[in-house]
Amino acid sequence: MLSQQAESRIAADVGGTFTDIAIFDESSGKIKLGKCLTTPSHLIDGINDGVEKAGSSFDQANLFLHGTTTAINTLLERTGARTALVTTHGFRDIYEIGRINRPEAYNLFFRKHKPLIDRELRFEVDERLYGSGEVKLDLSEENLAEIAGQIEAKDVDALAIMFLHSYRNADHEVRAKRYFQKRFPNMYITASHELSQEYREYERTSTVAANAYVGPRVSSYLAEITQHLEQKKFGGGFLIVQSTGGLYDVESAQNECIRMLESGPAAGVIGTRELCRSMGVSDAIAFDMGGTTAKSGVILDGNVLMTSNSMIGGYAEGLPVQIPMIDIQEVGTGGGSIAYLTHGDALRVGPQSASSVPGPACYGLGGVEPTVTDANLILGRLSESRFLGGDMRLDAAAARQAMENRISGKLGMSVEEAAEGVIRIAAVTMSNVVQRVTTERGLDARDFPMVAFGGAGPLHAVLVAKELQMPRVIIPNAPGHFSAYGMLVADLRRDYVRTLFTSLDALDFDEINKQYRTMEEEGQDEIRRAAVKVGDIRIERGLDMRYVGQEHAVSVDIPMEVFESKDLATLKSLFDAVHLKRYGYCSDNEKAEIVSIRTSVSGDMPKPVLADLPKGEADPDVAPTISPVYFTSKAGWQDARIYQRENLKWGNRIAGPALIEEYASTTVIFPGDELHVDKFGNLVIEVANDEN
Repeated sequence: MLSQQAESRIAADVGGTFTDIAIFDESSGKIKLGKCLTTPSHLIDGINDGVEKAGSSFDQANLFLHGTTTAINTLLERTGARTALVTTHGFRDIYEIGRINRPEAYNLFFRKHKPLIDRELRFEVDERLYGSGEVKLDLSEENLAEIAGQIEAKDVDALAIMFLHSYRNADHEVRAKRYFQKRFPNMYITASHELSQEYREYERTSTVAANAYVGPRVSSYLAEITQHLEQKKFGGGFLIVQSTGGLYDVESAQNECIRMLESGPAAGVIGTRELCRSMGVSDAIAFDMGGTTAKSGVILDGNVLMTSNSMIGGYAEGLPVQIPMIDIQEVGTGGGSIAYLTHGDALRVGPQSASSVPGPACYGLGGVEPTVTDANLILGRLSESRFLGGDMRLDAAAARQAMENRISGKLGMSVEEAAEGVIRIAAVTMSNVVQRVTTERGLDARDFPMVAFGGAGPLHAVLVAKELQMPRVIIPNAPGHFSAYGMLVADLRRDYVRTLFTSLDALDFDEINKQYRTMEEEGQDEIRRAAVKVGDIRIERGLDMRYVGQEHAVSVDIPMEVFESKDLATLKSLFDAVHLKRYGYCSDNEKAEIVSIRTSVSGDMPKPVLADLPKGEADPDVAPTISPVYFTSKAGWQDARIYQRENLKWGNRIAGPALIEEYASTTVIFPGDELHVDKFGNLVIEVANDEN
């Protein structure tokens, strides 16, 4: 039983380099933080170390919230289970054929996507449904028995089931899964209708294949955490962050592992949304740079921009996953990204990462390759003695040696020039992910402030903003733990999508409302069954729409009152507005049609309320230390004022060049930039978009 004294919530964000812990004490309103290197061989050790470093324990908590890169890393690194696919006769190769994408028509080095499941492990079964869901050919259990024998001989660990048109009628998939579960009780088995009830057979095949591929590793990992929590006498609720930014229970997560692909980054975007609400800001770009990757998402009109289909591994060679998720773009550039020379001595940064083991050269753990973190240390932007609040001492000599051996010595330049080149290349690469989440939706990054977080985000945010001519950068409190904080402000959430083809003119509001209510009642039941208490339950609806004759649709958020008033004209105008913003044109007279209906059901969770910062004067009443920092090759080394963030007060103003140091992060203010501290303690930087 949970102790009556347990009034804290633990949030753990496990990244490729660091594990971040944020603990909210509900009685005092305080948040305690812990950060330690991720332990790849046994991830729970890193979580446990972080909780202890934060001065807490699991038996003092009533809720454990978790986000992890385990699922996405398993996909990207291709280290998942040996998986088989059972599909409708004649559709064995749809997974490999895909959409025949060739993004660069004249690229001689183009590589086609590689399926997670080899052809020899893809099996066809005699069954067939019409597009309406009616049965054309009944499922053959004799055929299932034959396939089971072949699967048994192939030493398979996981099984994916995807039958044609099962989003209309799941009966055949249900029966097939029941059969295989009896035959293989210890095998991880998943069916496509459990994950996606939208049309597009290739995307549905790819989604269920990915879920089966990561399932054994992720489900056993979650089971390991559950066992650890029991050993630590934790008696509260255990919830996982989904790629939508919402929370769901661990049992659902073990069956629907694919929904947690972007759990850590999604929590950071949710944290950005809550930060914007507190500041009265309606639009912002979330920029998250950690040790391995940099991610970006968008807040528009106070809402997180979502997508229903994402290419995992990039558009050119990636595989689609057809589930609702926050629209997050990602690039393999982080603090641990390795700098190296390619043919012709061209300098590159990432996507290879030193990770936590062996880590950057300056960590002194055996790394010999120069990384972005090494470059920042060389340029004086990181402190040897104050990294992670002094818990971890860095080795500047090792960083310089690595840069000299691998980069500057071969290019005939100074170590500082090479280090600046590494950081500028990283900044340009990261600016591309910000452009992808804005330009592709018809948005202009120059219209948005940037909210930068992650351990390395504040170090590089101003450079990225300058690349994109963004006017303002906001650094939240404890940016190195901001994704973990985002979990503390997340809500329980379930998302549902159903394909429904109908022209807008023929829309039957009574029928569509009936379908919405069916999904929403299921979502409310699931939320009420969760192991935690929730407040108000909120429902948001949307439609996937397109003009008649188009192939692809756009998602449109639809207010509830439109369905209540049965207002076709407003529905059409909302679609036109989204299409105009996305593609630059729309047509009032062109007929539209609905492709899918979607709804999200959220249960409000209590959220931390942070106290205002004490008021201060414009000039900080603390004497900064002075240290040389290399900002640009043109200016060379410049004396910069260095402040400790905990000493700053609301109203303080600081002009660059300066550094703001805190536990787990450092904010760089370039010459010409100006920073002020708002009443919540956020650092707001006005960016001077000129060449320094």
